Amino acid sequence: MTVAVAYKYAANPQDANVRSDGSVDWSRAKAAVSDYDPVAVEVGRKLAEAAGAELVGISVGGKNLSSSMAKKNAMSKGLDRGLILSDEATTSWNSAKIASALAELAKQAEAEVVLTGDSSIDEGVGVMSALVAGYLGWPCFQEVVSITPADGGYEIVQAVGGGTRTLTVSGNVVVSVATDAAPVKVPSMKDILAAGKKPVEVVAADAVSAAPVEVEVTGTEKPAAKDRKNQVYTGEEAVAELVGALRSEGVL
Repeated sequence: MTVAVAYKYAANPQDANVRSDGSVDWSRAKAAVSDYDPVAVEVGRKLAEAAGAELVGISVGGKNLSSSMAKKNAMSKGLDRGLILSDEATTSWNSAKIASALAELAKQAEAEVVLTGDSSIDEGVGVMSALVAGYLGWPCFQEVVSITPADGGYEIVQAVGGGTRTLTVSGNVVVSVATDAAPVKVPSMKDILAAGKKPVEVVAADAVSAAPVEVEVTGTEKPAAKDRKNQVYTGEEAVAELVGALRSEGVL
């Protein structure tokens, strides 16, 4: 059995700058494994140990994904090995095309379960798990707190409004792990050094049958600044007047 965790090696938007034309300059942003993906690795690690399975990291990205730093950064989180598509051609791919490639990597890894983080740090759309499941033809569950082996399938605990619910699923499945599903262990120096010895297979874009989905960006611009009324309320009735004004505008 193989458990796969899809991770993203992405730039932190806190280090990015917005240009005057509204486009984003990522040149000074440092890349690392996306913040929520280590949580998925922790949940995947528990599942793999309970099932006696191998934990494989799968990812799609540019050439920096196959750098020594990127490999160590990912493998030190607790993965057994990696299977990645590292090609500059992927930098122009949209989410649907990347998801199709991740699905192909999951098949190559012979994964029976695919886990993802809640969302990526750079885009934060939160649709990758559903897209990957669609290409694999597997069911998908989001906001998953835990997943454990059960007879012929898995027991999934999913966060819902006001609490959790427990589901029993048979067959292969894709799950998106909740952000607080498990505490993340900070890799030690021993983990980082050991990560450099873990096998990471790198494939090129032409070795994977990615879906021919294309998106063209036709323009970028900053949102228009809203006009402010600049109304100031003073005196003993200031609070009541402010509340009345907010209610009249539909804010309260």
